[in-house]
Amino acid sequence: MYQYEYVNVTMSGFFGAKSEGHRKIIDEYAAKGFRYVGFIPANMDSHGRYNEIDLIFEKEV
Repeated sequence: MYQYEYVNVTMSGFFGAKSEGHRKIIDEYAAKGFRYVGFIPANMDSHGRYNEIDLIFEKEV
């Protein structure tokens, strides 16, 4: 069985392609024993650019 954590990250920049702090978040969760699994777009604009993504982490329990 796995425990999942989802962390919302706001994208910035003109093209919505730059996130702030995602590497730090991944490192913090790795230190807690979680593994980065991937991301899900949480909010997109009308041009298909990501405004927010959810980083997904898992940990075996």
